[in-house]
Amino acid sequence: MLLEGKNAVIYGAAGMIGRAVASAFAREGAVVHLAGRTPATLREVAERIRAAGGTAHTAQVDALDAAQIDAHADTVAATAGSLDVSINLIAHGDVQGTPLAEIPLEDFERPVHTAVRTTFLTARAAARHMIRQRSGVILMFGGDGDPLPGQHLGGLQVAFTAMEALRRSLACELGPHGVRVLTLQTGGIPEVIPPEFAERAAITDSIVTRTLLGRAATLEDVGNVAAFAASDLARSMTATKLNITCGAEVD
Repeated sequence: MLLEGKNAVIYGAAGMIGRAVASAFAREGAVVHLAGRTPATLREVAERIRAAGGTAHTAQVDALDAAQIDAHADTVAATAGSLDVSINLIAHGDVQGTPLAEIPLEDFERPVHTAVRTTFLTARAAARHMIRQRSGVILMFGGDGDPLPGQHLGGLQVAFTAMEALRRSLACELGPHGVRVLTLQTGGIPEVIPPEFAERAAITDSIVTRTLLGRAATLEDVGNVAAFAASDLARSMTATKLNITCGAEVD
C-alpha cells in the first residue's frame, strides 16, 4: 500500500472531493484524520472508511481559525506520532455567474480570503511538525489557469492563482527540510455539480469539450492522484502542480 504508516489530515473531509481523497488515502493504508465543521457528516465519512477496513478519526475544526488548526495539528502529531500529509479541501464559498464589472466586492473577495487564509493556516500548522520530522507532503487543490470567454468565475480563479504563489513559496522554504508541496489541478469535476442545478448539463459539456481526452477527471481520479502525490513514489516531485485536467490545460 502506498501510504502505509502515514498520518494524513484532510480538511473539508465531508465534502465530495474530501471524501474521495480520504477514501483513497485510507485504501492505501494511511490513518486519516478527518477535519471539518460538521461532526455528523464527518462521522458518516469515517464510518464508510472503517467499514471498508480503513482507520479514520474525526475532529470538529474551523479552518479559518488559527488556534483550532494549530491545536488539531499538534494533537495529531502528539497522539499519532507524526503528521505526514496535509491537504486542504474546504469549500471557498465562491459566487459564480456574475461578471467582474458587476459583482459585489464581498462576493469577489470571499473565495480569495477563504482560500488564502485556510491554505496558509493549514500548511503552516503541518509544516511546523514536518520540519521537525524532516519529511512530509502538503497538497493543495486548484491550480492557476486562463479563464475562458463566458466564464464568470468571480474571485475563484484569483484565489487559485494566489494559492499557487503560496505553494511556490512554501516549496522553496520547506524543500531543504525534506517537505514536498504540490497542487492537484483539475479542469472541473462534473460529479460535484448538484443534480438540481439548472445549468449542470451545459457546464459539464463545457468542461468535457475543453479536454483532449474527451472526458473530465472523476472524483476517483482525484483520489488516486492525491494518493500517488502523497506517497514515496512521488518523492522527487515538489514545487509543481499535477495536471489532471484530461488535457484541458496544456503545459
